[in-house]
Amino acid sequence: MRVMIDLRSDTVTRPTAQMRQAMATAPVGDDVYGEDPSINELEARTAELLGHEAGLFCPSGSMANMLGVWSLVPVGREILCDRRAHIVRAEMGAHAALNGITMRTWTSSSGTPGIARTSDITDLLELGCGPYLVETAAIEIENTHNFGGGTIHPIETLREIREICRQGGVAMHLDGARLWNAHVATGVPMREYGSLFDTVSVCYSKGMGAPVGSVLVSSAQRIAEARVQRKRLGGGMRQAGILAAAALYALDHHIDRLADDHANARLFAEQVTAAVPAAIDLEHLATNIVVMDAGERLAADVIAAAADRGVRISKVGAHQLRAVTHLGIDADQCREAGRIVGELLAS
Repeated sequence: MRVMIDLRSDTVTRPTAQMRQAMATAPVGDDVYGEDPSINELEARTAELLGHEAGLFCPSGSMANMLGVWSLVPVGREILCDRRAHIVRAEMGAHAALNGITMRTWTSSSGTPGIARTSDITDLLELGCGPYLVETAAIEIENTHNFGGGTIHPIETLREIREICRQGGVAMHLDGARLWNAHVATGVPMREYGSLFDTVSVCYSKGMGAPVGSVLVSSAQRIAEARVQRKRLGGGMRQAGILAAAALYALDHHIDRLADDHANARLFAEQVTAAVPAAIDLEHLATNIVVMDAGERLAADVIAAAADRGVRISKVGAHQLRAVTHLGIDADQCREAGRIVGELLAS
């Protein structure tokens, strides 16, 4: 069988041998009773890292986002977010279907895909509307921005948004699935990002390389309430410390190495643009996600042709492609994959 270079997502990573060993030897207990020491350690360490009181382990980033937004937005109220946010496009309408929450979206005017200006938000805010318009309860920021191409919200902009929300009594949720990547790329501490938000979700099963799991952090009261809601959703787990051990290993060993993924994404992108300069905006390539313009070609056709040549990529639009680097792919593979995709786009 041909060895595939799989760049569809950083979710395709597999636990390393050392991570598997940590999982195999993890101390465990019944987490529903609060007795799993590995889960308790992961929740506490993640909360401390992000400057919050408490954490809650969730089986997926979507559940962590759903619980975070649920804790901030009452039924019938709205949350504002970017039009390409993960909570809008990739969470199966769960916020509306299960929690009765509506969304309105902005289109970024900053010139950087997925990155908001303060005016994008203030133009949408609806405060004190009485019985006439749905009232804004929270805004959501995604950092890094997945469908924007791994772009990073500047910390200065986030501080400005925080002040706008404080003045208006509006809460803030951070979808920080790849916040680790933003931290490594900018040097901004995780705590500095996290402390600007009322709730934060971070994912361990993407660039961090764990097989399962995200953590939601917030105040102790919100997390206690979210723990009840998690069980309502079927998320009460028993000896889940086996999964937490993988995340703990990632915390200790896999953060700094994300810089390799960023460098490999640029190697891939440079090979593509050597063949088709207009396919990628290198100026906005910040982390491990590369979004490509297929021109008039259908993304699905390019994906099929790339797979025939041993490269797996994904689509984020009818004519847009995405490649995501991760710990399972090395620099030589990224160069080769970029060369192949570049040839296909140029043909």
